[in-house]
Amino acid sequence: MPAENLARVHIWVMGRVQGVGFRAFVVSSAAPLGVTGWVRNLAEDCVEALGEGTPEQLERFIRLVLTGPSVARVKENRVEYETATGEFARFEIRSSR
Repeated sequence: MPAENLARVHIWVMGRVQGVGFRAFVVSSAAPLGVTGWVRNLAEDCVEALGEGTPEQLERFIRLVLTGPSVARVKENRVEYETATGEFARFEIRSSR
């Protein structure tokens, strides 16, 4: 999809979000929505995700990420909108930083 039809969201979630399948949950949530991008662990208790899709797709994606899998506990979050680039072909797990 051309970048001009896309939106981009950058999300950080903090809390009990590592060791609970959070990244796999984000990938499995993004794929059926048609959202592309990546997710990775950051410092202890923080996961970062970057997604591109239509505004409607991202609205649903954000709700899912901020909820997480049932065993996760999101205590804090930060959501920032950025300019889409259309650079991603799929949604993937990236190496921790």
